[in-house]
Amino acid sequence: MKDKALLFINGDPPASFPSLEEYGLIACTDGAFHYLKNLNFPLDKLDFISGDFDSHSGKDDDVYDEKFIYTPDQDKTDFQKALEIITGKGFVQVDVLGGSGGEQDHFLGNLTVAFGFKDEVSIRFYDAFSEYYFIPKKFTVKDIKGKMVSLYPFPMVENITTKGLNWPLTNGNLSMTSRIGTRNFAIDDEVSVEYEKGDLLIFIGKKSDNL
Repeated sequence: MKDKALLFINGDPPASFPSLEEYGLIACTDGAFHYLKNLNFPLDKLDFISGDFDSHSGKDDDVYDEKFIYTPDQDKTDFQKALEIITGKGFVQVDVLGGSGGEQDHFLGNLTVAFGFKDEVSIRFYDAFSEYYFIPKKFTVKDIKGKMVSLYPFPMVENITTKGLNWPLTNGNLSMTSRIGTRNFAIDDEVSVEYEKGDLLIFIGKKSDNL
């Protein structure tokens, strides 16, 4: 069984879809179901559609009734509830589309939800500008030369050292309230990051205008 899942949530619709064959499960929240229909996504590929259905009645597509999972808990977001279903099925990686755009409080909320799951499952967000995810205390990424790289502390990182970036760090500290590491770019094919304490988001964008 493939151990990677694909999840669509209710941000900006993706401009294109990844290869669906690499995923063992494909799901969406009820809000994302709207744009998937409009984009002519093959809805028969969906394993489930979950949510409180405040943005979708669940009644206008009877053929998909058996795929609707009603999750009415108002103390959790639809993203969080979908992740609970996915991790409950044993998946260890989730690629998320539609995590950004739209109302920015949703975007911040999605990052906070991902933070809560970071020790349980690998979550990677993809949008029109970048991919982004929490990284471990020792991390290496390859084939990255010329791409924008932003390092964002959540909320702080201590003793961070980077290699392969235009503006490197050596035993530095990052914090939401003082210094963050955004808008850097890779000058080598391989970038490494090590830090001792805290939690860190990496954003990997398109080719940098600086090169």
